[in-house]
Amino acid sequence: MASKNCLVKNLEAVETLGSTSTICSDKTGTLTQNRMTVAHMWFDNHIIEADTTEDQSGTQFNKSSPGWQAMARNACLCSRAEFKAGQELVPILKRDVAGDASESAILKCMELSVGNVMQYRARNRKVCELPFNSTNKFHVTIHETEEPDDPSYLLCMKGAPERILEVSSTIFLDGKEVPLDQELRDAFNTAYMELGGLGERVIGFSEQKLSPDKYPPGFPFDSDECNFPLTGMRFIGLVSMIDPPRAAVPDAVAKCRSAGIKVIMVTGDHPITAKAIARSVGIISEGNETVDDIAARLNIAVEDVDPRMAKAAVVHGQQLRELSAEQLDDLLRNHPEIVFARTSPQQKLIIVEGCQRQGAIVAVTGDGVNDSPALKKADIGVAMGIAGSDVSKQAADMILLDDNFASIVTGVEEGRLIFDNLKKSIAYTLTSNIPEISPFLLFILADVPLPLGTVTILCIDLGTDMVPAISLAYELPESDIMKRKPRDPKHDKLVNERLISLAYGQIGMMQAVAGFFTYFVIMAENGFLFDTLIGVRKYWDSKAVNDVTDSYGQEWTYKQRKTLEFTCHTAFFVAIVVVQWADLIICKTRRNSIIHQGMTNHVLNFGLVFETLMAAFMCYCPGLDKGLRMYPLKLSWWVPAMPFSLLIFVYDEIRRFILRRNPGGWVEMETYY
Repeated sequence: MASKNCLVKNLEAVETLGSTSTICSDKTGTLTQNRMTVAHMWFDNHIIEADTTEDQSGTQFNKSSPGWQAMARNACLCSRAEFKAGQELVPILKRDVAGDASESAILKCMELSVGNVMQYRARNRKVCELPFNSTNKFHVTIHETEEPDDPSYLLCMKGAPERILEVSSTIFLDGKEVPLDQELRDAFNTAYMELGGLGERVIGFSEQKLSPDKYPPGFPFDSDECNFPLTGMRFIGLVSMIDPPRAAVPDAVAKCRSAGIKVIMVTGDHPITAKAIARSVGIISEGNETVDDIAARLNIAVEDVDPRMAKAAVVHGQQLRELSAEQLDDLLRNHPEIVFARTSPQQKLIIVEGCQRQGAIVAVTGDGVNDSPALKKADIGVAMGIAGSDVSKQAADMILLDDNFASIVTGVEEGRLIFDNLKKSIAYTLTSNIPEISPFLLFILADVPLPLGTVTILCIDLGTDMVPAISLAYELPESDIMKRKPRDPKHDKLVNERLISLAYGQIGMMQAVAGFFTYFVIMAENGFLFDTLIGVRKYWDSKAVNDVTDSYGQEWTYKQRKTLEFTCHTAFFVAIVVVQWADLIICKTRRNSIIHQGMTNHVLNFGLVFETLMAAFMCYCPGLDKGLRMYPLKLSWWVPAMPFSLLIFVYDEIRRFILRRNPGGWVEMETYY
């Protein structure tokens, strides 16, 4: 793989990338910068803008309020993130953190706001923990409290806000615990939608003081048996974090769209957050509406909107769970832009299978252990090199060393470029087969002296053609490489009938004519006109015949005849080299003009000089007439093939011009290899 940001484990993935038609991308890591920071908080029924400055000069709320104290306590304790050692003198915002991106952002925010979080945790020792998982969608920790007169344990919970609200029965509001009635639930939904609509990831917090009678000091908490309550919680508030999209992602998504590649976003975030981020990076295009957007614009119920009117779709994991395979296929088929939100890793596998049923070549990104089945099932599994687990890396075909979605698009471009350059190199190499084999056909059918010898054929295949053929591997991508539709890997093979037709039936024939023209010119200059050559072979190769007569009645000895024949071999060889100049240049592009592509491939330019110098060396180096039967040529004998070289160049420029002006026409159907 040419991209420095990709590590390819399966070489077939490089070739397959050239035909990728669907990318299922997880929002986390690949689309965003992985520089998550706390942006807002909601507690005491107010949205507060978080202060993430080192000196806390932008604080806009009362840090002594009970609501903030409860929020800070839970945010500090219910976390697994820790600062790496030896960073005491490093500014807080620049410190390295071991832990999840969202927990790292909260840790830095709390370190700025309340002081030394690690010491605070030490004073409130954690005695039990229930890690976050995709089923529960919450993280639970139980702590001994630092108040000596309060022996009760504190249970802290954080996770998906709707899930935290679901297990809560009260809410902490202005220092009081009040029932969570419908009015407060509506206030929660309003705040949640507002923060999610900003493209921010929102996390909910709740807590519960455990009764000392039921959970006395030293109680053996068991996270496997869950011998502690997970309902009846006291809701504290929300923390929202922003993770800016990577600057290169919108352009990368646009490249995918122009290349006919469908990008599907699969995330565990709330649909509102997922939709906002999808719009910001171009996965949902400007102007394309979802069913909810249409309902809001027309002021009607969502149920009254025809789903076929919406070009974009945001599908909740719960909705996906209720869809049949046929309904999922219809969704994937009828909506060009799709976002799946609040999905589980198992549902990612279902999405991959649905895309493959559509006949798509599917690339899938993932970083967790649970993503491994989807990575394995996909045609191209893409794991994260930084945030990815070892299991996901083992299951993947390719690893992103920078966890950047744009690197996948670079990989697609590299895959197409490799496939393109292989085709070009094969086309160049195959073309010379016709001028190499046709002299033997004429030798057999017309009984003429052999125009090209086996030694000179080897000089072409193993000498002059080697460097030029390899140089095409260094060719830069054509300007339209990411504007083509994904190729069909079942039918669009590396070597197809159109490539054979162009190489053998068109360019190869012109090269053969150039070689024969040069051969007949030299024979005529030496007295053997065309009609004299027909049928002369039986006398030409006989040592017993010393009086073969040319068109002017001159007699030729066996040695003179062979010297002339080997000179013709050399001239035919030079003619092939001359026409291969044009063949090499036209093979630089498959559709674009050479004028647009330019001659910036310095390896190819060297190849042109190399094959010319090698041909000249073989012609004029003393002693090669004995070893390789290569005889010196007059300079004028280099000229007869040059008009044919120009003809090949002009012919292919016209062919590619017609391809560009009339895409999908007869010329493309027959000659676009």
